[in-house]
Amino acid sequence: MNILHADTNHPALIEKLQQAGHHNIEGYEMSREEILQNQQQYDGIVIRSRFRIDREFINAAPNLKFIARVGAGLESIDVEYAESKGIKLFSAPEGNRNAVGEHALGMLLSLFNRLNKADREVREGLWHREENRGEELDGKTVGLIGYGNMGKAFAKKLRGFDVDVMFYDIKQGIEDENARQVDYDEFFAKADVVSLHTPWTPQTHQMVNKEFISKFKKPFWLINTARGKSVVTADLVLALKEERILGAGLDVLEYEKSSFESLFSNKKNVSISASDKIPEALQELMFMPHTILSPHVAGWTKESHKGLAEVIANKINAEFEPAKTE
Repeated sequence: MNILHADTNHPALIEKLQQAGHHNIEGYEMSREEILQNQQQYDGIVIRSRFRIDREFINAAPNLKFIARVGAGLESIDVEYAESKGIKLFSAPEGNRNAVGEHALGMLLSLFNRLNKADREVREGLWHREENRGEELDGKTVGLIGYGNMGKAFAKKLRGFDVDVMFYDIKQGIEDENARQVDYDEFFAKADVVSLHTPWTPQTHQMVNKEFISKFKKPFWLINTARGKSVVTADLVLALKEERILGAGLDVLEYEKSSFESLFSNKKNVSISASDKIPEALQELMFMPHTILSPHVAGWTKESHKGLAEVIANKINAEFEPAKTE
């Protein structure tokens, strides 16, 4: 098949597809418009998040048999419309779930032990010991929202700690040896830590808001390595001020572009120092002491770079094995 690669990925992806007999077209510099003009030439397209694949795109591709996203989610694709056209969809959450689990754990331990705050202070010549007295994870109840690939990976990382790991998920009967499934009432009553592991959907959009936060019976710590738009930043900031949320580790932010490659949707290369361009809630969040921010890199390790590519290549090759000639 002729496969268009709209984004750069680990070389293993093209190598594996080529070994299976597929023809790869590297269109990394091609604009969405240029790709649209030639879509009839492609049997498949491999993307990360450079642009959205919508109805217009799909309608311009009469020969398209699959869309593969080298990542965990498919929110940049009109999934329902693609499936209605018989187009196969592939994603690769298996490829970076371990990286996400490790990143979530690292954020949580750093928050509990105030490592980022203490590091900054020591570099400024400050030696504040009592103000940086930490907390231990043992004895806490860690609540996960979403128990798919990412939630399960984080739960597995927590096995070395004396913690109660519970989760809420809309799918029933999926608990395992690493975590127990609970309803929302128990979740709100017992959680000391809340970690998000959900895709973006209309149901998860702005899920963590004032109303959601008010349901918890005690203050909690928040970790979000999922999607930025699941958390209302202004409501998070208020909860941090009121100590209803004790600290937050955020690998994703509400104001990211949908491509995840930049913070803002209206300008390219916006400087973080240009405070007039930064929403007020984000400005406040950036300078709160009990927060850790990272630029959507929880699943962005050297190992996952290759792992994502291999998972996608294997899925494509398994579904579309080229006919062998005698």
